[in-house]
Amino acid sequence: MRIFVAIEITNKEVINSITRYQDKSNINAKPVKSDNFHFTLQFLGEVAGEITEEITEALDKIKFLSFDVHLKGIGTFPKSKSPKVVWIGTDEDGGNMLIQLSKKVEKVLEPLGFLSDKPFKPHITIFRIKKKIEDISNNLKTQTDKDFGMQKISSIKLKKVNSLQTDLFIRIWRR
Repeated sequence: MRIFVAIEITNKEVINSITRYQDKSNINAKPVKSDNFHFTLQFLGEVAGEITEEITEALDKIKFLSFDVHLKGIGTFPKSKSPKVVWIGTDEDGGNMLIQLSKKVEKVLEPLGFLSDKPFKPHITIFRIKKKIEDISNNLKTQTDKDFGMQKISSIKLKKVNSLQTDLFIRIWRR
């Protein structure tokens, strides 16, 4: 099964703000469903079922205090002239707290052979782009300070992706 460690977006006002943006934007891309808005702290990939217990035991060791993240700004990966993903970013303080939490996740999972292939960049994917679309850089320049609201970060989840690309949680840790 394909699994990852994530933080779900649960604030209804934030979710509504993001879905309003998706509905009003003229980006020719597939919007991510609101029940799939999340930060991916670490993608673990294809994992055998028996390893899942070791992963949950490792994640049990993580300690953190809840904190707030201000969701703001729009960006793309890899670049706005030929994007594959459109995302929402965070404020600097909240983003730094998420980076620290992702480092804790990486540290406890490293002994099990899970290494991140790139540095964590705090973001929530809101559009996925399969086909080449027009340059949206001018559209996004006006959105760099767009405010989507505040999300309290108080739990992490170990989630799996099933064949329908729907996120299902395996276990949740609340702080």
